[in-house]
Amino acid sequence: MSTIRVRAQEADGMVTVRALITHPMETGTRKDSAGELIAPHHIQVVNAEVGDTEVMTAYWNTTISRNPFFQFQFAGNKGDTLKLSWSDNKGESDSTDVTIG
Repeated sequence: MSTIRVRAQEADGMVTVRALITHPMETGTRKDSAGELIAPHHIQVVNAEVGDTEVMTAYWNTTISRNPFFQFQFAGNKGDTLKLSWSDNKGESDSTDVTIG
């Protein structure tokens, strides 16, 4: 099951991307019920590509909330395929492809 839900819609040559990523985004400063620090676990890089062209890269840290929602725009075309991917500080990653509508 993908951790990414994404929708990409084109209007007048601009593509609006709305995405939701399921991720704990732990800061490393919270404590569990035993009083022990919960290890940091957060997304570091989010990348969006259309074909061989990178259209967005975001560098995140512990200030981003759990299960982040984000939106961005770029000049693009209906019918193209957008690949959205992320990687985190524990080496985990995910990606998904969506056709721009």
